Amino acid sequence: MTTLVLLPGMDGTGTLFAPLVNALSATTAIKVVAYPPEAPNGYQALQDIAEAALPADESIILLGESFSGPIAISLAAKHPDRIKGVVLCCTFARSPHPGLAPLGFLASLVPIKHVPLAFASAALLGRHATPELRHALGAALDMVSGAALRARTQAVLSVDVSADLARVTAPILYLRATEDRLVPKRASEFIQHLQPSAQVKEIEGPHCLLQAAPAEAAQVIREFMRGL
Repeated sequence: MTTLVLLPGMDGTGTLFAPLVNALSATTAIKVVAYPPEAPNGYQALQDIAEAALPADESIILLGESFSGPIAISLAAKHPDRIKGVVLCCTFARSPHPGLAPLGFLASLVPIKHVPLAFASAALLGRHATPELRHALGAALDMVSGAALRARTQAVLSVDVSADLARVTAPILYLRATEDRLVPKRASEFIQHLQPSAQVKEIEGPHCLLQAAPAEAAQVIREFMRGL
């Protein structure tokens, strides 16, 4: 049996996967991983949590959304016998904005819980925002502490799993959103540079691609899984 394991974006709740799960669940065994909403954990601690949640006796297709892309990459490098494919969605192997790394300490000072939902919606959903998606996004962010969000922001600014990416032997599919305001195109180009066989599929949508275009993403994921 093969299970699609979903690793969530910055919120870490897994609740925002609902549209994709609904689009895939009739044909695919799925497990959604969630991260602790309070603890200010960095990548290594969250990777340990994701690793512990992997099904023990099944083949795995690992999907890393946004923030969780580096975790998916590192786990695929560590468990080549268990992880048979990797889907990377709107994500990166190293900080998508390396020029901001020296300012990482400022992330600990930002009152991130006070950022208006309208701002988050504009950045993550853009013109694809609907009342339902805005509500789901707000509900997910409300579940997570400011300390956790700040720690994850700091982690993104300094992450680099390039060495792990070079060791991944499983096939890789990268889903790139045409209107991603957070992760630039060069992030997928860097992944393809280190893994030339990686497939890159462009889908019309914002950074929250799996929420705004779940049917289109599900179709591409199903085709990738059939080809493994």
